[in-house]
Amino acid sequence: MNSSRRQFLAQSAAGAAVVAGGSFAAASPASAFTAPQSGTRITARAIASGTRITALTDVTVIDVVTGRRNKHQTVLISGEEIIGVGRLPVPRGATEIRLSGKFVIPGLADMHVHSLGDEHVSPPLYLANGLTTVREMAAPDPVLYDWRDRIEAGTLLGPRMVVASQIIDGDPTLWDPNLLHVLVVKDEAGARAAVRQVKGEGADFIKVYSRLSPTAYRAILDEAKKQGLTVHGHAPDQVSIKQVSAAGQRSIEHIHSLALSVSSREADVRRMQRAITVKTGDYNGWFRQMHPIEWIAANTYSSARAADVFGTLRRNRTRVTPTLTMHHALDLPDFTGPDPSTLKYLSEDSIGTFEYVIDTLYKANRGAEEIAHQQQMWEYRQRFVRELFDHDVPVLAGTDTGTPYSVPGFALHDELELLVAAGASTRQALATATIEPARFLGMHTGAVEPRKLADLVVLDADPLQDIRNTRQIHSVITRGRVISPAARQKMLADVETAVKQPASAAAIATGGCCGTSRPA
Repeated sequence: MNSSRRQFLAQSAAGAAVVAGGSFAAASPASAFTAPQSGTRITARAIASGTRITALTDVTVIDVVTGRRNKHQTVLISGEEIIGVGRLPVPRGATEIRLSGKFVIPGLADMHVHSLGDEHVSPPLYLANGLTTVREMAAPDPVLYDWRDRIEAGTLLGPRMVVASQIIDGDPTLWDPNLLHVLVVKDEAGARAAVRQVKGEGADFIKVYSRLSPTAYRAILDEAKKQGLTVHGHAPDQVSIKQVSAAGQRSIEHIHSLALSVSSREADVRRMQRAITVKTGDYNGWFRQMHPIEWIAANTYSSARAADVFGTLRRNRTRVTPTLTMHHALDLPDFTGPDPSTLKYLSEDSIGTFEYVIDTLYKANRGAEEIAHQQQMWEYRQRFVRELFDHDVPVLAGTDTGTPYSVPGFALHDELELLVAAGASTRQALATATIEPARFLGMHTGAVEPRKLADLVVLDADPLQDIRNTRQIHSVITRGRVISPAARQKMLADVETAVKQPASAAAIATGGCCGTSRPA
């Protein structure tokens, strides 16, 4: 992310909060702002600046770092910024929203998405589900940069977007060029040129992929540093996890290569991984060759190797985005299908794409043994994620939205539930979608406290008690703007209408990380 964007995200913009719905009350004339009670917190920013104040009153604030429930709190919002949290009086003239019995958490972040449809689909679905930040993990279409810039300018309602470059892969790439355009690099010169190209296109960071050669990969890391960009993405097949972490790649997506690194037979499985051969666009062939290698690694898990590798990731602050939602679909394609309750938010084109991917990329050419092994691999991936938490590896919640049959926004709640099922505590799961993304991206979000940006979710039930309660959304606050229950329901209804319309010229071709695309 460039410095100007960081400055934009960090500053609080003047302007009135937009409030609709909820239980409101005008502040009492006698409630002119006074010193807060003992133990409360408020910024020193002058209340008399003229900026309109919104007060969320009598809420329970969830601290995602400590797991504390702070009851009967007032959250004061001025413009885009939280200016006070505690048992505070409501300033005279503020708009009060009484939320007794409600819970306030930081806005959620999905750190691995591939948006679907046009601006009338993914952006509102994210916000309606409490996602106030997304990391877009590839930009096959420049419209994504347009969305990002318009959201920041306030002319499009949507989450804060941090958008990757086009995928940069080696030669031959796993992607069929008829399905998705990626930048294919063969050598150092091509790698450096690709980095310079995507910076000029507006990328916030570089997205690297599985088939890069060690030479090209090192050149990308070096050139990205020169250009002021960070590198996120897949761990290349020919580069070890410890080398990826030491080189400065800031996040590793998925569990494929990670699982190989903790095998007592690491030398063998790494040699097998380096020997994988594919033709251009043969993602299915890569899966067929990768799965038996993963099976060997899963059955030779080494606690000593895990302590070494996970310790490296922890010390280098290399984030891991497990994308269990994606792995569930890949490992269990015979049991993957649409959720009837959210199917109405997918277009016929998206559904057709998902069916194509399941049949041709995930299910095709599998033998009975591989099918049985992959069902057990899903259980192993859950245990693997539990080990990541046990070793304090920094984990980011990401869904790989764009994978069958993930629905933007809704998929993050699936991911949080899968993380808890894998062994994370509810607090740990919440942290992967709040404070950890904020730290990773350098954003002033991720916590309900003064001087943080007012990206918040109001819930009807306690998410620390049951992670499924993140779905019980009452209202959403994005950049200080309150999306009321009625406004949120209208957003969802509008998406339901939009997906029934013919695809617009501005619609994004589906392009997830693991082959989620089909011929036009």
